[in-house]
Amino acid sequence: MGIEPLGEDALLLRLGRRIDPAVNARVHALARRIEREAPPWLREVVPAYASLAVFVDGAHAGSDDGIDAVAQWLRALADTDADSEDDAVGVLPAVEIPVCYDRAFAPDLDEVAAQAGLARDEVVALHAGGDYRVAMIGFAPGFPYLLGLDPRLAVPRLARPRTRVPAGSVAIGGGQTGIYPRESPGGWRVIGRTPLRLFDAARTPPTLLQAGQRVRFVAIDAARFHALAGAGA
Repeated sequence: MGIEPLGEDALLLRLGRRIDPAVNARVHALARRIEREAPPWLREVVPAYASLAVFVDGAHAGSDDGIDAVAQWLRALADTDADSEDDAVGVLPAVEIPVCYDRAFAPDLDEVAAQAGLARDEVVALHAGGDYRVAMIGFAPGFPYLLGLDPRLAVPRLARPRTRVPAGSVAIGGGQTGIYPRESPGGWRVIGRTPLRLFDAARTPPTLLQAGQRVRFVAIDAARFHALAGAGA
């Protein structure tokens, strides 16, 4: 594991250099262990695909050998026995995300099907049948990058990104799938939409999904989508 400074009060722990489910599981396992230990200097732990940012209390980071001592502590923790996959998930419950794959919500589904050499219904079945894990939250508040996409559904991003992607859009970008938490520009291929709010600043926590959490998609029809949306899902 490599450790490098990230500004004056944070360290970046590198566990790998590529998108790999096993590496990502190690990232989340280590994040959970650090959070369980809860050292007094810890401010926040932010996992990514193959790295982990650890933010340190400014007063501690500025003390003599403070950040160096933190680095030694983190290295010692990482060098102990590896955590199991269950440790990576911790006590986070799995989340089911309802998704409507109807044409009105899926402008790119036919193109994904054509590139994959599959029927439209086969794409829906493969996507909704996957077992996903939130590899990281990024790009926008609450945007989950999900590992677990069936390789047959991996397609390139759009050559020209859209200036407007509706909130809740479920999309594929390369070998990943994700959900746009709010309206924004985007270049992933949109194959459905969920009525759920992925980010709400008034909610605790504000993000519906957390890094390391398991996710499953559930296909719904347009009537169910509008019912859930109308109920403030």
